[in-house]
Amino acid sequence: MSCESIGIGLVGFGTVGSGVWKTLQENSSLITARTDGAVKLDVRRIAVRDLTKTRDADAPANLFTTDWQAVVEDPSVDLVVELIGGTTTAFDIVAAALRAKKPVVTGNKALLAERGPELFALSAETDTPIHFEAAVAGGIPIIKAVQDSLIGNRIESITGIINGTSNYILERMTEAGLSYQDALQEAQDLGYAEADPTLDVNGWDAAHKAILLATLSYGFPVDPKQVYVRGIEMVRGIDISFAKNLGYVVKLLCVVRAHEDGSIEIRTQPSFIPRTHILASVNGVFNAVALRGDRVGDALFYGRGAGQNPTASSVVADLVEAGRVLRQRSGHHGFLPYRKEGALKSIDDTKTAYYVRFPVTDRPGVIAEIATALAAAGIGISGTHSPVNPSQPDADFVDMVFLLHTCPFGQLKEALKTIESLDCVTDRPVVFRIESLT
Repeated sequence: MSCESIGIGLVGFGTVGSGVWKTLQENSSLITARTDGAVKLDVRRIAVRDLTKTRDADAPANLFTTDWQAVVEDPSVDLVVELIGGTTTAFDIVAAALRAKKPVVTGNKALLAERGPELFALSAETDTPIHFEAAVAGGIPIIKAVQDSLIGNRIESITGIINGTSNYILERMTEAGLSYQDALQEAQDLGYAEADPTLDVNGWDAAHKAILLATLSYGFPVDPKQVYVRGIEMVRGIDISFAKNLGYVVKLLCVVRAHEDGSIEIRTQPSFIPRTHILASVNGVFNAVALRGDRVGDALFYGRGAGQNPTASSVVADLVEAGRVLRQRSGHHGFLPYRKEGALKSIDDTKTAYYVRFPVTDRPGVIAEIATALAAAGIGISGTHSPVNPSQPDADFVDMVFLLHTCPFGQLKEALKTIESLDCVTDRPVVFRIESLT
């Protein structure tokens, strides 16, 4: 079987775009052979912001333009790949392509998490699909697994480490004893973190991915404003040490969980997870997603969550799928809601045990004052500790650590309001969840 090649328009030719170009150049014959000649992919236009910029791949100069609309409107372009990021111009590009009835491939998790409902509605209206495997966990095929391979399962939970930058920083703090700032600088020097690492370290990059997985798993759009997100900026060496001594490691963890009342829990935050759990061994820039379905049971997806080749691999897989859809005129539209609405569980109603670090004045009675406030809120204490800093044995201010029994997060928040008003507490407490991951 053979057919004419399918024209690709790339909007964005940075790390991932260059990787897509190189993958198609080097593996095009393999792709064609594996599709029995049905899919031949040919990049015909490339839109970039700066034509003079040095790039990682050597594509012919005549393919380049600074006008993304020219790419979308080019009659030789059958599929549009959006790789510029952001949620404004990227939205315009994807919407224009859908209106032109040109299938879209994107790795833009922020765009789909924040404006996905609009785009998926337009996709359905125009009968033109959006493909987005690269939006979550780089080269790990978790989107296809949730959409297709596990379509006969009720997804009970998804627990993931899905931001490589934060994971690298926490590993270096744990294994090399680096401070947060030093580990972040090292990640930037190695190219694992952007010059502006905000979305990685504040938790939102991971949260956008968790929102997409929740949307696909439970069938209704999720409002990011209702999702609880905390990053790793406040993690300190003392927290890492405590986790080690208790048999845990600190990870930026995404939790998506269905509850018996029909509500869906979605949250992202640094957490203590048992060192014996398989997710504890996910280090460096690797990602892992542990999924539990009512039929498949437990499944683990592991691999590189970012980088040129892994992400390009997912983009090219979507291009092949999109090419098949073009040829056969069948296939999914990326996401079609199958529930009109769904309820997110309030973060205040979610329950775990907790590690709480209080910056306090070093004077007698501090433990009793904090313990009294916790007892008044009905929260049990499993342990307390006041670490001594050998370099500052006579410091006026110290960190007091409390380990707390399982309780609703809202109950803890109310207790912390009272504790923060105590004269002995010098700054906001730092809270880590202690996850059982059973």
